[in-house]
Amino acid sequence: MRVVFLGASSLAIMTANELLKKAHEVIIVEKDKALIDALSNELDCGFVYGDGSKPAILGETDPKDVDYLFCLTGNDQANIISSLVGRSLGFKRIITKIEDPEFEHICLELGLTDTIIPDQTTGHYLADMVEGQDLLALSALIKDEARVFSFVVQTETEAVINSLQLPDECQIICIYREGKFKIPNADFNFKVDDEIVILTHSRNLDYLNKHVLNINVPADNKVQDEVE
Repeated sequence: MRVVFLGASSLAIMTANELLKKAHEVIIVEKDKALIDALSNELDCGFVYGDGSKPAILGETDPKDVDYLFCLTGNDQANIISSLVGRSLGFKRIITKIEDPEFEHICLELGLTDTIIPDQTTGHYLADMVEGQDLLALSALIKDEARVFSFVVQTETEAVINSLQLPDECQIICIYREGKFKIPNADFNFKVDDEIVILTHSRNLDYLNKHVLNINVPADNKVQDEVE
């Protein structure tokens, strides 16, 4: 896979290192020339010098041939703007890092569904740890070719989950509605802002990225009351 990082943050560098070990192609867009010069001796990847929020700069990475764009600078507004620019250039999937949780709703309204909030994620993990839950142990259960895929319903529509027409070796395991965990039954209907979590084989990830993230379904169904 080809992966582009906007900003040579510590998170970007650590993730890039892991991807390079697995033979993925990595490109880092960075506006600090001295930092690029220093990293070029450490990382066997491509570099683009310039402001990644500028279409001309981000366009140098050949967006339509990139599988993931990670916007990981230290500035929330820059990450959001760059994500929107990336979407207009045709990047397949865009991950936006924000530090301020107040921007999360804005990101959702703008259609930036793959948003990460590091402090919030760490806070959830530490709170779960206090309650005796080990999320690292849970992640160790996802072995071999098993993968977890999730997406947020963006269109103002509802539909029966079975109408998703998922490929073989794909199973919806839960949803999150207004932050609340639910296990759907066969007749469960989903609606806008529901996060759908799927357990699947790794071979299905490309299909899911292309066909499920942009789901459009009829809006004439009502949500099942029994799961509320």
